[in-house]
Amino acid sequence: MAGERLAQGLEGLADERVDHRFKALPPEAEGRTVGELAAERRNLFSDGFTTPVLALSAESVAHNLALMETYATRHGLAFAPHGKTCMAPQLFARQLEHGAWGITAAVPHQARVYRTYGIERIFLANEVVDASALRWLAGELAADPGFRFMCYVDSLRGIELMDTALREAGATRPVDVVVELGAGEGARTGVRTEAECLELADAIAGVDTLRLVGVAGYEGEVPDATPERVTAWLRRLVALAVQFDKAGRFTDLDQIVISAGGSAWFDAVADVFAEIPELSAPVLKLLRSGAYVSHDDGQYRKLTPFNRVPEEGALQPAFRLWAQVVSRPTPEQAFLNAGKRDAAYDLHLPEAQVVRSGRDGTLRPADGVTVTGLSDQHAWVSTERAGDLEVGDWVGLGLSHPCTSFDKWQLIPLVEQDGTVTEFIRTFF
Repeated sequence: MAGERLAQGLEGLADERVDHRFKALPPEAEGRTVGELAAERRNLFSDGFTTPVLALSAESVAHNLALMETYATRHGLAFAPHGKTCMAPQLFARQLEHGAWGITAAVPHQARVYRTYGIERIFLANEVVDASALRWLAGELAADPGFRFMCYVDSLRGIELMDTALREAGATRPVDVVVELGAGEGARTGVRTEAECLELADAIAGVDTLRLVGVAGYEGEVPDATPERVTAWLRRLVALAVQFDKAGRFTDLDQIVISAGGSAWFDAVADVFAEIPELSAPVLKLLRSGAYVSHDDGQYRKLTPFNRVPEEGALQPAFRLWAQVVSRPTPEQAFLNAGKRDAAYDLHLPEAQVVRSGRDGTLRPADGVTVTGLSDQHAWVSTERAGDLEVGDWVGLGLSHPCTSFDKWQLIPLVEQDGTVTEFIRTFF
């Protein structure tokens, strides 16, 4: 049933009409369905697309999906990639095809999108205290016995709010929760001490609307992170699960959940989770890395664990933002027609990588071309030589931070190496 819902949902995406909502698509394609436009297999550069246009490499996406499937399998990890990165049901479907256990969410809205497309297993890496969201969740759990949902708890007040809302909603199934262990003083969310974790476990045991199924956290928030500090915190997380198990906190469970893993330290997660001792039930070792699908040319190129374990493989950056030179006021300065509304800029500026001649379509490296700033709709570019760029040239930009690249585009062309557009990825932010 879940697979059918997802397939039907994806068919619905293909039936959506192309119109003014979707920037960069060929103007003359208005009125066609997305599926019809994809079937035309247009060329990104010569068949009517307008600039700026964000493209995803079909080859790199396929490579990254396969690589993380292999990595998780090799290390005995279940995988619930964080869907907030892309919010794209078509990519969720491909992640599930590549062995994902489920999809991680950060807020209830994201979970609602997932359920619309039939996602059967959702790990929500946050405490849910919104009564309206909890009423919706109670209804979803009651309507679908096959739906599995888990979320964090990290406060007594949160447990009280969840219990009250679920009781008032007439919840028929308890909500599975994991105690979130904070990554240290000054880190983000999560309980700071093991004693407080035990207090939360006692509170959960005192209500029938919640069920404690494990522990979790996010090692990416370890202050001044080093491999040694991250490993030490992960071992604290595992020790907490062991302590809970010895105290009988996980009775009558088919699985005990221990979850961590962003996109910067999943090698440390794999190493420490390999040390988990035998507990009273099998352990679901749940990794949640999400940025891998597109990877990037900045933050995650620098932070990826594959830099430390190159023998395991390497992710490939899949995003490229194409913009045109629209002004060349001096030999040292140029302006592109892409800015903050189009490109991620919260961590690093875009990186000029390749120039496509506006005269004959030939490609050359973007040597001497540097993005120095972004306005709302312009990229400020410095050039070393007068001949580096001219008005009309296309510049291919690498981006840093997938999460703030996907969210600026509702429909993203999936493009093969020769420029052929094979699909359009729909996002929901």
